[in-house]
Amino acid sequence: MPQTAEFLFAVGAILLLGLAADFLGRRTFLPRVSLILLFGVALGNSVLDLIPVSISKHFEVITNIALLMIGFLLGGKLTVSSFEEYGRQIGWISISVTLVTTIAVCLALVAIGVSLEIAILLGCIAAATAPAATVDVVLESGEDTPFSRLLLGIVAIDDAWALLLFSVGLALVSLITTMDGALQPMTDAVYEIGGAIFIGGIVGIPAAYLTGRLKQGQPMLTEALGLVFTCGGLALWLDVSFLIAAMTMGAIISNLARHHEYPFHEIENIEWPFMIIFFLLAGASLEVGLLTELGLIGGVYIAARIAGKLSGAWLGAAACDSCREVKHWTGFAMMPQAGVAIGMALLAANRFPESRQMILAIVIGATVFFELFGPIFTHIALNKTKDAKINGN
Repeated sequence: MPQTAEFLFAVGAILLLGLAADFLGRRTFLPRVSLILLFGVALGNSVLDLIPVSISKHFEVITNIALLMIGFLLGGKLTVSSFEEYGRQIGWISISVTLVTTIAVCLALVAIGVSLEIAILLGCIAAATAPAATVDVVLESGEDTPFSRLLLGIVAIDDAWALLLFSVGLALVSLITTMDGALQPMTDAVYEIGGAIFIGGIVGIPAAYLTGRLKQGQPMLTEALGLVFTCGGLALWLDVSFLIAAMTMGAIISNLARHHEYPFHEIENIEWPFMIIFFLLAGASLEVGLLTELGLIGGVYIAARIAGKLSGAWLGAAACDSCREVKHWTGFAMMPQAGVAIGMALLAANRFPESRQMILAIVIGATVFFELFGPIFTHIALNKTKDAKINGN
């Protein structure tokens, strides 16, 4: 089959599989994200090996586009009004989940004999949450509840805390192992996060006042995509976090563009096709066989991360006097883990090559588990909190 025909046929088939997953997701307890990932696993190298190279070679571009849209949508949730309503809870819970998860995983691994250096790195990696899967489960639910708004606010800043903590962990391990350049990870983190916020600002501030003028009250799709791609391209070019840059831009536009009635609806309308391709290719790239190779260390990592997320969310919610539903279900909703964690693992493996095999095997194997089952936990949490009355600040 000619390459162009193969590409078009594969994209069409993937989108139709996404429709099937959406249909099944509405009639089963499984969220569509998990179903699409399972379809991807079945079609990928681990099982049928049916994904053509003409599609798989574009995985990085598709991933970046999907995550840019997710970042933009998440940033739109970080409005002044949302922080006035939930800001204290967002701050307490997000910080508590990050710290407690890291400590729980680190201590659990040390207790079974893992070296302190590896335990610190894996603990920091465990703190990251996958924003794409979490956001899609919320969108699929169709519920705009106080809990869903709180959850999206927490997830929006969760990766920023995780990146900062990971940089601290890298610096600490460098000091323990007496390596040179222990402060370099901190400098890199400041550049990555600070640069991303700067780019989001220089694109977002003028966009807040200029968009939505051609078609009054609602930015056109061309405007929305132009902004997202421009922001992402600049961030990738300057090697800063494109996810945080897109979040910053979305937050700025959402707060400053008073003439917008629906500034983010256009992105929501086009996001899903990209997400279908992204999740299916992500599923195809998962090495499911790694689940059987995790062993004791991988099992402890998974169990400790679950315990850390649950207890961290409960402690953070208790600290700001949140309601019972927030205490009990926020940790469950934050189980998905994917690309950010793997990126951290690759960075740690490159910096400490003697531990490369252990770090990558554990993180990638655990990611398979949390990518497949994490969205199910999020789906359950959203169902259990539909009628929850979330305390304000």
